[in-house]
Amino acid sequence: MLKIAFIGAGSLGFTRGLVRDILTFPLLKDATLSLMDIDAERLEFAQKAVQRIVDLGAYPATVEATMDRAEALRGADAVLCTILAGGVDVWQHDILIPKKYGVDTNIGDTRGPSGVFRALRTIPVMLSIVKDMERYCPDAILLNYTNPMAMLCRAMQRESTIRLTGLCHSVQGTAHMLARWIGARRDEITYTCAGINHQAWYLKYEWNGQDAYPLIRKAVETNEEIYNEEQVRNEMFLHLDYYVTESSGHNSEYNWWFRKRPDLIEKYCIHGTGWNPGAYAYILREYERKRDTWKEEAEKWFAQDTPISLARGHEYAASIINAWKGGEIFSFNGNVANTGIIPNLPEGACVEVPVYVDRGGFHAVHVGSLPPQCVALNHISVMIEEMAVEAALTGNPRLVFQAIAYDPLTAAVLSLAEIKEMVNEMLAQNRDYLPTFKHFAA
Repeated sequence: MLKIAFIGAGSLGFTRGLVRDILTFPLLKDATLSLMDIDAERLEFAQKAVQRIVDLGAYPATVEATMDRAEALRGADAVLCTILAGGVDVWQHDILIPKKYGVDTNIGDTRGPSGVFRALRTIPVMLSIVKDMERYCPDAILLNYTNPMAMLCRAMQRESTIRLTGLCHSVQGTAHMLARWIGARRDEITYTCAGINHQAWYLKYEWNGQDAYPLIRKAVETNEEIYNEEQVRNEMFLHLDYYVTESSGHNSEYNWWFRKRPDLIEKYCIHGTGWNPGAYAYILREYERKRDTWKEEAEKWFAQDTPISLARGHEYAASIINAWKGGEIFSFNGNVANTGIIPNLPEGACVEVPVYVDRGGFHAVHVGSLPPQCVALNHISVMIEEMAVEAALTGNPRLVFQAIAYDPLTAAVLSLAEIKEMVNEMLAQNRDYLPTFKHFAA
């Protein structure tokens, strides 16, 4: 019988949505759903929520819950990971310390100083998960939803034999947004998207087989509402000629152009409709709200007669597992090791490219070289990620500093000496969360 393990099942929104999707497939409807979390109270809510979905759909699935990761993983066919290593009490300093030095972060979970430190805290946990998988379910696939996606997947792909990929909403989400802008139906759009996580490029974007980029450019240039929906990404598109994945909030952090001066933040990073009010302060408040009110929101969900629709959503995970177990072959954009797929990015780096999945596993599609104006930005991010992963694996604080020294936004704001001071303060703040480090100064 098929077994699917959820590591970090206390992430209720993710767990409920993924279970809902999984059970819509005939091949998967009688699976054993093994939920694991380190928070007993959240795990109990997750178990009740998943059982309610099973009961509402009258599915023959079995639900089990455990705080023992080995028990959850033993004999699993697929593993889904949605963990957070360290709560808001430590995470807030990833944003507040750089802010003190003038590095104004918007979201801070993927790149830059905040993304690097989240990676340093999370990589040891992710490696322990794949090592447990090698012991208890070596033939299973791992689908990772945890950020920072590229650095985590790179570390696991480098250190483990487990078949794995990282999944993100941004490719399909952006494709759907662009279709809406030009008045196309989603099923009329085809595209080739490749690069790195949160910074992949639509190398081709076609509507019924015809290049749709002229229509996208016209919409961005002539429709103020569309321009304001994604100010940063639209500026990047108008100047770089290819549209990038992930939101303006994220992408404003990944380059030199939009957050290095207060006037630029005011112009590009506050007033668009795609922005969170208050930027980093808003994110902190949201994390604190979710930490403090999750039980109340979960109880409201249980109080509803029909808490969610049982119709399948748009996440990739269920379709991937279905294909892996012999169902219809499925294509998606996933995070995999670069084995010549994008020749002008480093070999072995984690790239986000088209992937097919079937009984044989994951099959990445050769993309070819990226346009120079796209690969230039990707290459800087990749090399920073390589240094950060090496730092996490070796416990070398000097490499942490050097990785952040090359971060585009940080380097646009601070000198090398200032960056070193900031990094040392962040290392000291994270001392209790960095088990591979013996020294906490660069």
